[in-house]
Amino acid sequence: MTNSVVIIPTYNEIENIERIIRNVFALQRPFDLLVVDDNSPDGTAQMVKTLQQSFPNKLFLIERSGKLGLGTAYLEGFDWALSRAYGYIFQMDADFSHNPNDLIRLYNACAKDNYDMSIGSRYITGVNVVNWPMGRVLLSWGASKYVRLITGMDIHDTTAGFVCYQRKVLETINLKKIKFVGYAFQIEMKYKTYLCNFNIKEVPVVFTDRTRGQSKMSTGIISEAVFGVIKMRLQHLFKRK
Repeated sequence: MTNSVVIIPTYNEIENIERIIRNVFALQRPFDLLVVDDNSPDGTAQMVKTLQQSFPNKLFLIERSGKLGLGTAYLEGFDWALSRAYGYIFQMDADFSHNPNDLIRLYNACAKDNYDMSIGSRYITGVNVVNWPMGRVLLSWGASKYVRLITGMDIHDTTAGFVCYQRKVLETINLKKIKFVGYAFQIEMKYKTYLCNFNIKEVPVVFTDRTRGQSKMSTGIISEAVFGVIKMRLQHLFKRK
């Protein structure tokens, strides 16, 4: 067991899961890896079980009963990690939109530079996105601008899903009160971290759209984010009053 665990939620990622697992374990710095699978009908969980024979005590699996949402998958993964001795807890996608090599850079930002949260940021040094249509780039970039305006957070990539947390962040945030399960989950976690006055570092990364499997993005997920941000901000203001 290392002091770091990478949490990867999956639903129908059979085309990516073996490669992403092998890539993480091939890094020079050791990481444990937890896959949280939402009962993928394509056999994703079974592939993880097969790979566990090659990576004993390093590769772990939580199997859930159905497609319950990205946010709840991460929250279940966070609870699992906090019940163990991990000091650094990561979240990343299975589809190689997040480069596994950047895990070390996110780790160094927290472990060596002493930030409490590090974010793999697409927008801290411009727009570093590959293979997205312009409409989706503008939607994502505009969403982050919108979130910054509403919340006051000085974070350029507020919707990023590539994150490292120092353990104390997840212990301080009341995870039971996290409301959102989709796109807005990423925003809410950053906002709660920001409200707790933790130090946050954006690490520039290149985001490459998936080349295998299907995106889970939907209009419902986007609308949750748009209206959820306003709700979060109002709740905080009323709480202060």
